[in-house]
Amino acid sequence: MEDFIVSIFRKLAWFFKIEKWNYLIGVLFLLLVAILNVVPPKIIGNLVQEISTRGLTGRSLILSLLILASVGILQYLFRFIWRARIFGGAARLEKTLRSRLFTHYMKMDQTFYQEHRTGDLMAHATNDLQAIQQVAGSGILSFADSIITGITTVVAMMTLVDWRLTLLAMIPFPLLAISAGYLGTKIHIAFRKSQAAFSRLNNKTQESIMGIKVIKSLGQDKQDTEDFEKLVDQTIKINRKVNMLDALFNPMTTILIGISYMITLVLGGSFVVHNVINIGQLVSFISYITMLIWPMFAIGNLFNIMERGNASYDRVNLLLHARSSIIDDKHAVQKRATGDLEFDVKSFTYPGDEQKSIENVYFKLLAGNTIGLVGRVGTGKSTLMKLILREFDDYQGAITVGGINIKDYALNSYLPSLGYVPEESFLFSDTIKNNIKFGDFEATDEEVKEAAKKSDLYEDILDQPDQFDTEVGEQGVSLSGGQRQRLAIARALIIKPEVLLLDDALSAVDGETEHEILQELRAERKDKTTIIAAHRLSSVMNADEILVLDDGHVIQRGTHAQLMNETGWYKEMFHRQQMETKIEKEGELRAE
Repeated sequence: MEDFIVSIFRKLAWFFKIEKWNYLIGVLFLLLVAILNVVPPKIIGNLVQEISTRGLTGRSLILSLLILASVGILQYLFRFIWRARIFGGAARLEKTLRSRLFTHYMKMDQTFYQEHRTGDLMAHATNDLQAIQQVAGSGILSFADSIITGITTVVAMMTLVDWRLTLLAMIPFPLLAISAGYLGTKIHIAFRKSQAAFSRLNNKTQESIMGIKVIKSLGQDKQDTEDFEKLVDQTIKINRKVNMLDALFNPMTTILIGISYMITLVLGGSFVVHNVINIGQLVSFISYITMLIWPMFAIGNLFNIMERGNASYDRVNLLLHARSSIIDDKHAVQKRATGDLEFDVKSFTYPGDEQKSIENVYFKLLAGNTIGLVGRVGTGKSTLMKLILREFDDYQGAITVGGINIKDYALNSYLPSLGYVPEESFLFSDTIKNNIKFGDFEATDEEVKEAAKKSDLYEDILDQPDQFDTEVGEQGVSLSGGQRQRLAIARALIIKPEVLLLDDALSAVDGETEHEILQELRAERKDKTTIIAAHRLSSVMNADEILVLDDGHVIQRGTHAQLMNETGWYKEMFHRQQMETKIEKEGELRAE
């Protein structure tokens, strides 16, 4: 047990060093409370002795009551002080770790989030941090108070009553350390399994809630509920074992205290009969034995807290020691990225994959020009954009903006110069206005309106009940797919990016709306760079250059006119999409 306690205290030594005065003051007042605790049993024992010898007077009774009242008031004051110091420190530890963990999450790269599921990360940020906070609060209290109260009480028993009776009454207590050590090992293993089970349950809950539309549309709600209940049963089963092991501490402590009581009553009674101690001292001694119940229970509670905190700290610390592969160079360029974009990547493979996702892709995009990326699903369009966004840096080749390698830019200078709109953009549970302003909170209401107009969302916003102050709901649930995409485009435009990346960002809007948005973008971004990845070729028809990707390679390139003059995937797909559009329009006319 001692190894585990020392281990977690050693791991938190950095924090205790910062808060040393608060904890020293807290422990000092714990000591004062423990010393005051010794007084009432002695006073009560004296009163009992005076009653038994018929020597109690009104003056001694009043004096005893005044002392007891004074001790009570002082204990109240001292307990307030140690609680404020110790539990205040624990709250600051939780705040520190919570801020540190959240900041760490914000710095981590795409690979980190591929390796860790959201529910698991949430479990670390909630359950684990609470368990660590318990160490700095209830753990310190249990550790210090059990030692201080135990020692002061035993000293009082030995000096104020009888040292021989004290030693005999303490015989059962070493069994507690042996039992605690055995149960502690079992709890350590069981609690790790419990935390892992909670993470799995968190993941399942998060995925089911986020995917509720898919679950219901496919009629899988019953099956998903059954899967969830199975996971709940498994979690309960694992936690039941932890609780069972934890519950063994209290009965064990009660048995040991009971044995101590038996020794006290038998031997103490014998001592009274033989005039070794008086009846008042025996009463005081029994009161002191009662006072030892808390330290005994505290030891069991301490071990439980330390085990949970130790396991949780290891889990959180493992996350905090994970390092992002996307880091700033010591001499990183601090200026905003502007100028021509040159993409020259020989090869790139996703971490954990064997097959190359990008190979020998080159293009140079002059500032103010637009390039289109087309091809079948999974051919590397989104991967190309992720490399420009620096979601991955481990590739062969170079990407430059303004003649400077993007790896040489400081992230806080480079990323704000990019505007990125994926097919499925994340919207916050906030107003339309605040979602648009998320890229630039300093933007004026007029700038917000202009961004909405450029993304062809303005009229739709005016139709909303509270217009720009309309709450979009969780992940924009109150908006249509096309409205969500246009809101995301407005959010990207409000930062006036040097490079705008649209990754199939117009897939949910109709052809007429798409045409209007692209016209606005061409007029707005005459001197800035735009990259459009799309499945619908009408999105890239007016691009200065179009790349056709297949299996990570460029198989065709040129303007729309040039590609239509050569046999290949682009020409074939363009005619097919035009035919589909024509059939859809004829169907609509017949329906009318």
